[in-house]
Amino acid sequence: MLKYCIKRLLLSVLILFGVSLIIYVLVRLMPGGYIEQMASTMAQNSGGDQLKIEADLRAYYGLDGSIISGYWNWLTSFLSGDFGTSIVKNQPVEEIIFENMGVSFTIAFVALILELLIAIPLGIKCAVNQYGKLDYAATVFTMIGISFPTFFLGNILIKFLAVDLGWFPATGLNSSLETGVDWWTKFGDTLWHLILPMFVLVVLNIGAWMRYTRTNTLEVLNADYIRTARAKGLSEKSVVYKHVFRNTLIPLVTLLAGTLPSLFGGALITETVFGIPGIGKTAYDLMQAGDIPFIMGYNMFIAFLTVIGILLTDIMYAIVDPRVKLG
Repeated sequence: MLKYCIKRLLLSVLILFGVSLIIYVLVRLMPGGYIEQMASTMAQNSGGDQLKIEADLRAYYGLDGSIISGYWNWLTSFLSGDFGTSIVKNQPVEEIIFENMGVSFTIAFVALILELLIAIPLGIKCAVNQYGKLDYAATVFTMIGISFPTFFLGNILIKFLAVDLGWFPATGLNSSLETGVDWWTKFGDTLWHLILPMFVLVVLNIGAWMRYTRTNTLEVLNADYIRTARAKGLSEKSVVYKHVFRNTLIPLVTLLAGTLPSLFGGALITETVFGIPGIGKTAYDLMQAGDIPFIMGYNMFIAFLTVIGILLTDIMYAIVDPRVKLG
């Protein structure tokens, strides 16, 4: 097991190295003077000499030398925890990411829990009653949910439930409450604002979880040990919950590790549609503004989460499924 983990870890490091090289080279070859823009902004804020600031920035980002030396300087800074400084916000990129990550994580985590609580029992129920009315109804519903673009469903809900009916707030995270309001009131207000965006995430993602659960359950139901359990006289309820359910969860557990980037990386479209100040919307705004240092740091952050998610998926699959032989 240790040998397998070390091998996967080394492979992950190699992948991250390749991704970082691609990101740096692409940014280095991009047209446009983002260094000049950054120097101009900093000169206006500090009153310093723009040319000197520009020269310092080129040296800081390694743009005054070769691509290899520049990449090495940027990579060592990144590994030391320095993701660079945002041009737009004039703030360290790592601070921007961690300041806005909490809201995104809360929304994504709660939505994920709701998705699993609904999708897993529903998927198992549909598989046990294959081609029944519930199976057809759930399949149609999930296919519709998967087919909806995020921005379309979000704007439809805002139009009818927020603007026309006024049941929910259209955008934002908090209302303008009076000072001295207790904690529960603030919590309820925030929760009220999060209902629509979380509903969008659940509707769009629940279909994939449900279909995956249904497919795995059907495979387990046709296994020899399930037929043996039924032949022993076990009730259908006992067969489903003691044998089918446990083995259906094995591939689902591995998929959970793959949700790491979405948990911490933000739901860009959903947050943008509902005006939620999470890392997804922040990333969208800064990318629109051409904030190159943030783009580089944020993409490396997402790449890191993705690689870690894949690594955890491989390890968890080897742990929960004894049939997998570790090489």
